[in-house]
Amino acid sequence: MRAIISVSDKAGVTDFARDLSQLGFEVFSTGGTKKALAEAQVPVKSVSELTGFPEILDGRVKTLHPAVHGGILAKRNVPGHMAQLAENNIGAIDLVAVNLYPFVQTVSREGVALDEALENIDIGGPTLIRAAAKNFPSVVVLVDPQDYQPVLEKLKGGDVDLAERKRLAQKAFQHVAIYDTAISQYLRRDMEGFPEEMTIALRKRYGLRYGENPHQQAAFYAEQAVETRLETGITWAEQLWGKELSFNNILDADAAWGAVTDFAAPSVAIIKHTNPCGLASHNDIAEAYRRAFSGDPVAAFGGIVASNRVVTLAMAEAIKPVFYEIVIAPEYETEALELLKRKKDLRILVAQLPPGYDVAPTGYLDFRRVKGGFLVQSSDSLPEDSVSLKTVTKREPTKGEIEDLLFAWRVVKHIKSNAIVLAKDKTLLGMGAGQPSRIISAQIAEEKAGDKAAGSVLASDAMFPFPDVVETAATAGITAIIQPGGSIRDEDSIKAADEHDIAMVFTGERHFRH
Repeated sequence: MRAIISVSDKAGVTDFARDLSQLGFEVFSTGGTKKALAEAQVPVKSVSELTGFPEILDGRVKTLHPAVHGGILAKRNVPGHMAQLAENNIGAIDLVAVNLYPFVQTVSREGVALDEALENIDIGGPTLIRAAAKNFPSVVVLVDPQDYQPVLEKLKGGDVDLAERKRLAQKAFQHVAIYDTAISQYLRRDMEGFPEEMTIALRKRYGLRYGENPHQQAAFYAEQAVETRLETGITWAEQLWGKELSFNNILDADAAWGAVTDFAAPSVAIIKHTNPCGLASHNDIAEAYRRAFSGDPVAAFGGIVASNRVVTLAMAEAIKPVFYEIVIAPEYETEALELLKRKKDLRILVAQLPPGYDVAPTGYLDFRRVKGGFLVQSSDSLPEDSVSLKTVTKREPTKGEIEDLLFAWRVVKHIKSNAIVLAKDKTLLGMGAGQPSRIISAQIAEEKAGDKAAGSVLASDAMFPFPDVVETAATAGITAIIQPGGSIRDEDSIKAADEHDIAMVFTGERHFRH
């Protein structure tokens, strides 16, 4: 029996090769793997002894040879194949253990030159893997060190059964597909537009007890990225305390983290069913939390709290009396963490802030699933200073109103359409979300704000098709409005605002969130 072992990840490889040798396998290897095995005194031969040809082109060509691929691809149950191997003095290869050059790790580093990236594109490795996986009934293919021991146990018991060989082959093809996807991502990252063909590479983070409902199965996958910027947020958050996360927990936590990291100022968001029911900015993070909580103390119960600053002891003390599912922040004061850990049902997460998020948010591709396909768009990621306000009413907004309008404008993009936000002193007072009619969203927002609506500002994620929202805002005592504009009835809304001395500004952009 013969095996080829050539791995970038050398975890467990020497013990694996030694056990194979003891089972009667003749082990062949290349480069660094051969050196590692030889140093560990594992019997190993060079692949060049199989091919009768040296490694050339600085190792670019090692295993691309009929003596290797003939030995892998020959169908053992086809007499003609085996006769051709004998005629050409080629021995059958029964096991291939290969994993690939660390392409993603290489191109994720800062300042990596194109030449270095190209040298980390593995050619021989994927070819070996694909050949072995194609002929899995006869060849065991291994790409993951975690599979070494189970395969050894089966070999010691007699042989690797067909079902296990098929599982390993599927894993091998997926391994190569993810690798090729990473290369494609790297080569297109400076290109504009959307490619004609696209693959999405995912790696399982962990299984979930169930999905949105107990009768649905679920798991959590991370998108493979060739840039470290994507290894932030909920996907790569570290859980410091509490029971495992659920499907809905992850959705809500992601919404909370996305909302709070959209603000450069110290901010706290409280999320319920992916919508902010509380959000506030304040230099004192504990005060930011208290203001966020005041937005809707009833809805906050059982919600998710996210902070874009260190959770202080004062903030933790304010959080303690309320039942929350999750608190997520970039860091915790030691005393704050110890206090929060006294809440046995609270999940505590720490997440890395996106690099430079407070200067220029990093864009990404946003994938939305539909049955049988995906919608793909660039993310709604705009810097805070990108908003251009155009006053369309007789009265200009005051400096304080402008600050609150800009705050509300960032909040409204995180609320499902039709979205209306009322805010004052950089605090969310009330919101209406997901209603078929914009006026109903406005009425809900004002009902939530109650008496606090007087003197607040209003933000709408999209234009007003009628002046009814302005009329409702006037009744509630709202003093300023921010909206995209662009309706054929804009003049009706402007006229209504002027009649009630409401300042209104247009942004020329909308923030639909379906």
